[in-house]
Amino acid sequence: MSRDEELKLRWQGLVTKLSNQFADGEQLDLDAIIYLIGVQELQQPHREYKKDHKLDLMHIAICRVLEPYGYYEFSYIDDEGWPHYKVKEQLPFLKAGEQSILMKEAIVNYFLEVEYIN
Repeated sequence: MSRDEELKLRWQGLVTKLSNQFADGEQLDLDAIIYLIGVQELQQPHREYKKDHKLDLMHIAICRVLEPYGYYEFSYIDDEGWPHYKVKEQLPFLKAGEQSILMKEAIVNYFLEVEYIN
């Protein structure tokens, strides 16, 4: 099986599992999954978030999943418990499809690392 096929299968399995657990089976999109990762990383799941905090949660998630790729580095947790990252290397310019593949691969690797999927 090629790397692309394996990613596609793992991604679909992950989407199905997350959708069943968090959306009553309604299919979650990439942004929703990024948001869930942000909530997981903040470790304050039962809190209500305003729109600007939701964007911050998505930023945390993007930093976290791209950290193993060398683009971000964890810096510190502030007094309110929010993790902060610093840019180590600028992301290369990617076409929309390439960006989507990178994010899906990084997200699958994140959920493998936290042992949510295998």
